[in-house]
Amino acid sequence: MNKKTIKDVNWQGKKALVRVDFNVPQDKATGAITDDARIRAALPTIQYLLDHGAAVILMSHLGRPKDGPDPRYSMKVTADHLATLISAPVHFVGQTTGTEAEAAAAALKPGEVLVLENTRFDKRETKNDPGMAAELAKLGDVYVNDAFGSAHRAHASTEGVARLMPAVAGFLMEKELAFLGQALESPERPFVAILGGAKISDKIGVISNLLTKVDAILIGGGMANTFLAAQGIDMGKSLVEAESLETARNLMAKGGDMIQLPVDLRVAEAFAADAADKVVAVGEVPAEWMALDIGPATIAHYSNRLAGARTVVWNGPMGVFEFPKFAQGTFAIAEILGGLKNATTIIGGGDSAAAIREAGLEAKMSHVSTGGGASLEFLEGIELPGVAALNDKE
Repeated sequence: MNKKTIKDVNWQGKKALVRVDFNVPQDKATGAITDDARIRAALPTIQYLLDHGAAVILMSHLGRPKDGPDPRYSMKVTADHLATLISAPVHFVGQTTGTEAEAAAAALKPGEVLVLENTRFDKRETKNDPGMAAELAKLGDVYVNDAFGSAHRAHASTEGVARLMPAVAGFLMEKELAFLGQALESPERPFVAILGGAKISDKIGVISNLLTKVDAILIGGGMANTFLAAQGIDMGKSLVEAESLETARNLMAKGGDMIQLPVDLRVAEAFAADAADKVVAVGEVPAEWMALDIGPATIAHYSNRLAGARTVVWNGPMGVFEFPKFAQGTFAIAEILGGLKNATTIIGGGDSAAAIREAGLEAKMSHVSTGGGASLEFLEGIELPGVAALNDKE
């Protein structure tokens, strides 16, 4: 990575304006944080800045507030949680920019933390409004982007403000770019990609880019249905993207044996957690049934393909992960990756990361990404706006 990092700055007496990714899942009824992995992922950067004499100002979005401020998505919940994870004083201000935010930032002493209100409470954020970026820049001396999960968005807090002040990467951003960059540029081989999720259309660019870099791509999830249907296989009531059939055929023509598809499927009578289910060979899906997971023979086949792998990138579940009965393929892949010796295993955020955490296997992976969409765009070979805006090393 040729971008400057927080280690390239003398922080003594400076105010660090840090974009973190505190967009954490919350309990719908209580608003309580249900998984704090993203907050914990930012702790090394926050602690380094505090230890080196900086005052730390944190900004992030949370949820998808539709019409401006919404108390359900206030950053106060993340500020309170952060205060339980670090020993430094953590303050909160109910504004992102403006007089209150400026006063709170000015009063902040070295060794203290200030959490700003949700950046998306200001509609200018997603428009990358120059006015908002300029108001944010008033709050600190040096900008730090540690929000890889938002780096694919050109917003005021991720890209606009970085153009207006010295801008460097935090440790999490540096780690994400190092692992994903290494996998794409100089992987140890064999290099195997595992791709799941519902739709091929979301991952056409990723598959096309990876076909020039990997030794095999193992396909699961709903997107496998479309690949199988593109071969003329009857998929019953399974989710199939009719508009992507030609794309699937083109990708298979380009990829040949590199693209591996399921050989059996766990099918269900309905799209429901408690639906009647059974395992059938590919080509034997009953007319009124739908494929909701890969089957045991596919798990064994994929396990064989992964056995000697030295680099593995996984993005997307193998089935309908939210239904326990149809999460078996996803958890089986997680267990296989957890057992690989001498392999660099990179989990590309989203449901794959959730499965790894749920299975208690996070410590066994080389890297679990915090950014689903950002990981995908990076694997597609797209330059991320939030990364491009950071200062290059001399």
